[in-house]
Amino acid sequence: MPFHQPTLICVVGPTAIGKTKLAIDLANAFNTEIISADSRQFFKEMSIGTAVPSAEELTAATHHFIQNKTIFEPYNVGDFKTEALQLLDKLFTRKDVVIMVGGSGLYVDAVTKGLDDFPKIPLKIREQLNDELEKNGLDALQKELKEKDALYFKKVDIQNPHRVIRALEVIRTSGKPYSSFLNQEKKERPFKTVYIGLTADRKIIYDRINKRVDIMMEAGLLEEVKKLVPHKELNALQTVGYRELFDYLDGNSTLDEATSEIKKNTRRFAKRQNTWFKKNESINWFDYTVSASEIIETIKSKNAL
Repeated sequence: MPFHQPTLICVVGPTAIGKTKLAIDLANAFNTEIISADSRQFFKEMSIGTAVPSAEELTAATHHFIQNKTIFEPYNVGDFKTEALQLLDKLFTRKDVVIMVGGSGLYVDAVTKGLDDFPKIPLKIREQLNDELEKNGLDALQKELKEKDALYFKKVDIQNPHRVIRALEVIRTSGKPYSSFLNQEKKERPFKTVYIGLTADRKIIYDRINKRVDIMMEAGLLEEVKKLVPHKELNALQTVGYRELFDYLDGNSTLDEATSEIKKNTRRFAKRQNTWFKKNESINWFDYTVSASEIIETIKSKNAL
């Protein structure tokens, strides 16, 4: 029984909550395909540390935007939005429903609502900020961001130099807080969006994160990171699971300390994900233990199939 209009079902929630499995169940139930909106899983050189779906999961349903890029090519949320919308246009010619899954809230919102318009950044400002990062370290840039935009400072991953520099680029170029450019009027899309969120008690989420990190380490995350050491300054690698092990390989921590930091920083990341998604009042939240069949029935009822 078809949907009344093209419908994008977005599966969202914190890391390690079970989004991949649910997305596959939904794709099979609706005979459709999956778009990944996980900004860390785009890169073919990063597999273990980004929890890319297994070979079995990838064959269980057709996935798009999984390890389709290289860390050596610049790729941002604007690029993803453009490519994802182009793909959706094609998929909706033969599918009533498409599934999008991921914990990168900005990337999900870019497809469903559009992106905020930011000023064009002069190359000189970008180069200056990168020079300051090299000479003075991340702390100085974090301090400037906190002084000039306390609101965004509370939301952003301040340990990610790429994110901090991006905000300061806009601030220095425009003379306005980065946060003032957010939440502008959103774009209308030629499809309906249904949001499905998975959640759990904080302790359960944190326990699942800790176990996942242990599994990643056993699966060879350190060996994966060692191969990437020559390229550790690239933006794609300024992320949890890689930064901490680069630090260990530089002799700044023990392996146990680095592993502990990965767990801590991933828990912080999950907290920020929850904060982002909780702002979206359109999300239909389900405990992570709820069966896919129950969620499917909810989707059908909301779309009056």
